[in-house]
Amino acid sequence: MNKPTVSNITTSLIISTYNRSDALELCVKSVLRQSVLPDEIIIADDGSKEDTRKLIHQLAVSSVVPIIHVWHEDLGFRLASIRNRAIAKASKEYIIQIDGDIVLHKDFVKDHIYFAQKGSFVTGSRVLIKEALTKKMLAEKNYIISIHDKGTKNTINGIHLPWLSPLLQRYRQRDISYSRGCNMAFWREDLLRINGYNEEITGWGSEDHELVCRLINSGVRKRTIKFAGIVFHLHHELHGTDNLNSNRNIMNETKAKKSTWCDKGIIQN
Repeated sequence: MNKPTVSNITTSLIISTYNRSDALELCVKSVLRQSVLPDEIIIADDGSKEDTRKLIHQLAVSSVVPIIHVWHEDLGFRLASIRNRAIAKASKEYIIQIDGDIVLHKDFVKDHIYFAQKGSFVTGSRVLIKEALTKKMLAEKNYIISIHDKGTKNTINGIHLPWLSPLLQRYRQRDISYSRGCNMAFWREDLLRINGYNEEITGWGSEDHELVCRLINSGVRKRTIKFAGIVFHLHHELHGTDNLNSNRNIMNETKAKKSTWCDKGIIQN
């Protein structure tokens, strides 16, 4: 097992969002209180309305970290496409990827930098926030939370013991489904080598698993951060699954063919 190395790597934090500016505000504010800040924040906006644009502008004015708004027209759920645009825009060597409906443990970015290793990508830990507590946090604009707050679940995932993480990095290492697009980190060069997300996948589901499959096929190891890199996921209603079967078929084809490249990715003919 390789020991994690501390490095002065540069980081782009990509936050995906869609028409949930109240949650995005908490998310970005939790980023700006990090013990180690990212070098840039890129908001990957899947076609949100004007209130999101105004919020991002307000946050950018006072932020000590550059905040870049990447937006495309709302033509349905196109998370793969907007993440590709954000990856293309990113100027730093290491990409940490989250969703705009989470709040971060104060050492989230620090943990991801500490556990970054060449030749691998990581998926981190997630605590779920129940509906009542989510509503309270949004109403109070409160982004400070711990596993001791009533209304959290999967709380074992929120125990912060980074010294223990190296012992568990091979946990479900080959399990493609055990990866969370709301909490992952990659070397940008590895994402470019496989052409980023597959934009043939539209609608909710499988875009992150298909990406993970191609990364593994290309020889990039998957590592799991347990007890570090912690996010708290605000409650939301389940997304529609109209395209899920089609998306899974694309993912299964990638797996069967051991594909390392998608034609409809960051670079398109």
